[in-house]
Amino acid sequence: MGARQWEVVVAATKVTSALQALTVAALALPGLLQSTTCLADDDEVDFQYSHYQEGKRSLVKVPNNRNPIEVDSIFGSSKVSLTDRIKFAFAYTQDTWSGATPITTAPLVGNGNHPIQVTSGKNLLTVGASPLINRQIFLDPQLHPLNYKQQIDASPVHILATASPETRKQGDFKLGYEWDEAAVDIGGGISVEKDYESRFGNINTRWDFNQKLTSLNVGLSYTNSDTSAILDHDAEPYITKTAFQNQIEILPYTQVLSGNKQDWSSSLGLTQVLNKNALIETNIGYTRSTGYLENPYKVMTVVFADSATLGSDPSAPNALVGDVRALLEQRPNERNQLTMGARYIQYINPLDAALHLDYRFFHDDWGINAHTFEADWVQPLGQGWTVTPRIRYYSQDAANFYAPYLISNQAFTKTATDSIGREIWVDANNPNNGQQFFRTNNGGFVDDKGNSVDITAVDITPKRVGFDASKLPANFSSDQRLSGYGALSGGVTVSKQFAKGLSLEAGFEYYTHQGALKLGGGGEGAYSDFNYYVANAALKVNLSTLGRAIADHSSHTQHHHEHGTPAPAGVMFSHMLGNEGDMMVGYRYMYSRQAGDMLHGTDPVSDKNIKNNACLDSYLRRCRVAPDYMDMHMHMLNIMYAPTDWLNLMLMPQFMDMGMNQRLLSGVTYDATQDHLHGGHQTGGVGDTGMYALFKLFDKTGHHLHTSLGLSAPTGDVDIKLRRMHGKDAGFIHYGMQLGSGTWDFNPSLTYTGNLARWSWGAQLSGTIRLEDKNASGYALGDIFQSTAWGSYNLTHWLSASVRGVYTAQGQINGAFNLTPGVANGKQVNNVNPGSKSNFSAGPMDYGNSYGGRYWDVGFGVSATIPEGTFQGHRFGVEWLQPVEDDVNGYQLERVGALSASWNLMF
Repeated sequence: MGARQWEVVVAATKVTSALQALTVAALALPGLLQSTTCLADDDEVDFQYSHYQEGKRSLVKVPNNRNPIEVDSIFGSSKVSLTDRIKFAFAYTQDTWSGATPITTAPLVGNGNHPIQVTSGKNLLTVGASPLINRQIFLDPQLHPLNYKQQIDASPVHILATASPETRKQGDFKLGYEWDEAAVDIGGGISVEKDYESRFGNINTRWDFNQKLTSLNVGLSYTNSDTSAILDHDAEPYITKTAFQNQIEILPYTQVLSGNKQDWSSSLGLTQVLNKNALIETNIGYTRSTGYLENPYKVMTVVFADSATLGSDPSAPNALVGDVRALLEQRPNERNQLTMGARYIQYINPLDAALHLDYRFFHDDWGINAHTFEADWVQPLGQGWTVTPRIRYYSQDAANFYAPYLISNQAFTKTATDSIGREIWVDANNPNNGQQFFRTNNGGFVDDKGNSVDITAVDITPKRVGFDASKLPANFSSDQRLSGYGALSGGVTVSKQFAKGLSLEAGFEYYTHQGALKLGGGGEGAYSDFNYYVANAALKVNLSTLGRAIADHSSHTQHHHEHGTPAPAGVMFSHMLGNEGDMMVGYRYMYSRQAGDMLHGTDPVSDKNIKNNACLDSYLRRCRVAPDYMDMHMHMLNIMYAPTDWLNLMLMPQFMDMGMNQRLLSGVTYDATQDHLHGGHQTGGVGDTGMYALFKLFDKTGHHLHTSLGLSAPTGDVDIKLRRMHGKDAGFIHYGMQLGSGTWDFNPSLTYTGNLARWSWGAQLSGTIRLEDKNASGYALGDIFQSTAWGSYNLTHWLSASVRGVYTAQGQINGAFNLTPGVANGKQVNNVNPGSKSNFSAGPMDYGNSYGGRYWDVGFGVSATIPEGTFQGHRFGVEWLQPVEDDVNGYQLERVGALSASWNLMF
């Protein structure tokens, strides 16, 4: 097979990670979906971003204005050769998701999606729907739900609940060794989120036979996962948790349900080259899962219908009264899963293309059988362009314990009786003192010795007992991912391969999820249908190709050092590419933390001062909370190109995540209806995107001066809200935890660098000027001015150390969050209520005058430029920025420090 044919065939074997993840969304286990093949030959670095977005679901009777589920993900990986035979790979994945998702399914007649209505003037406004999981409905004697006309209506509907943003982070590694005709990899990793932690390890082996035309892959992995689910304090009192009572720990402000799960997985795969134009792959896998397999945030709706209630309600004399309740779902404590798959790839010589056909079969002992059919067409277009359209069909049967909801012919609670049928009553003031009273047939009461009791002398009440769990199925779930359904999707990926080993890729896939698409019919009803899409983009750098290019042009590499030692890792726009046609790719990570004392100006301030002065506004309220700590993580990708030797163009997308914990101020009594103190707040996703032009002003031996002019596009969200709680709108999350500025911003800078012998130095002036008075949410961040100067010394010809000073000034926030919109008579109406400032406790971080200030810092860093070997030309830097003094506007948490780490490669 020719090199060109192999290039197309290999490209066709690559599986889109977002598609693979969504195929098994309900079944995915960290560590178990790791590749069962050993590390590939070429060294490379990949950066990927994807966005998953669901469409709104139908709630039938009420408008659904809740934001549906969306997920922003970043993925970064690197694969490098440590020696000719030893390879190392690592990867980092981060997902942030938020939005409304079904927590259960209930009879439509129960009106579980309760309309949220407020009065504004003469209008009664519907501003959304909130879950209402405990209420009563009517049923006929055959236990069919009845609507308000007393007609049978068993239609189900999803009950939606909204989650505030949450973030998952996963890191994993793999170390491999290659023989001539065999290879072995050992890997492991950890996945962490607020309420879930998973640790995994795996080993994969490969043997090549038949002159490497046949390969056998064998893999084994183990995953150990701990759930620590923070039960929704808003819904928790209405959820029946008796089956898991021993796993629930009561903590201040919340309850936590804990469980452990273990997964063992094995796989066997065979790849066979059939001829110069075709190959086939087959695989089989087995996974055994044991332990806590439930989703702690899913509940099962159970309608308890006691026959004794027939005719008890005068408005429905021929109906039973059903008590609608929510029980935590109960799944089996083990699951055995079998997967089988086949892939066929055919190179089509006349079209210079490849056809890729896949089939996968899944079976488990929960009753699920799933089929996946997929076809890709990989079509090179010339000049490095490739387009890959694809189509996919997926179908699965429902789990044998899945049901939209349950109806049980018994009461949810009833008065306890003794062995001869007498009602049991207890002391109303001390029901657990062991004293019992029995109601006789004539209406009197006796004690446990048969003596008559004067009930006028003691306060007694009926003893209530719960339902009989043995009358319910042993396992039950209404999780839609366990239902029977089909999914059809189509998409396309476009990639561009550059000659220097750099490639860019973008893709889009649209899915429709419908019960009617299930293979053989019998899928879930139309109420569960929804659509979603996935968009992704990737930057891939082939280090092997670039390494050869750099080695062949050593003088080119030397040019990158002519301006002396690299600037500290925390300095942006510090250098330019010197030659026309040069390129650079880079990654920068920044972390900052605030914790410790609350400051007013430069001085620590007491909780009493904060409570009385920090939150004064037109609502005349006082602060109840203050931040305990705040962490910010930022990932930035740098792509730079030099169209001339005096002009550089740079694109800088960002991905951010932040977390904040709050505390009650001293002297404030906790109030669950006001205070958000339940596991902290998180946000994450795409930040603002920078676009810059750098101009060379002066460039002589030992001295360099350039300026940058940039625009920051408002791609980061500034409308992130906390979910509703206790029937109230919780409003926008704090200004500092929004993901961008929301305005177009102008970012100029002027940079000077110099060097002499082993010494280098530099200085920079930079700023951020908001070009709009306010963003779509009603406010604008303050302008920023920063000056910095540094000096560095070459410890060796490739390693340097630096010290720098930084002064930063930022203005306070102008404006404030908009008022919350609503719907009246089918039309949008603004100014329904003032969001977070009207319903929940406030802290200084909720007020724009407590942002910005003047800050002094000193930084210490090291930088390394690798002179030869596998990483020749790679630059690495790290810097810690230590606060010297804070002079804050309003009331703010003091800064602990900031870390910057960078990598870049010029070619």
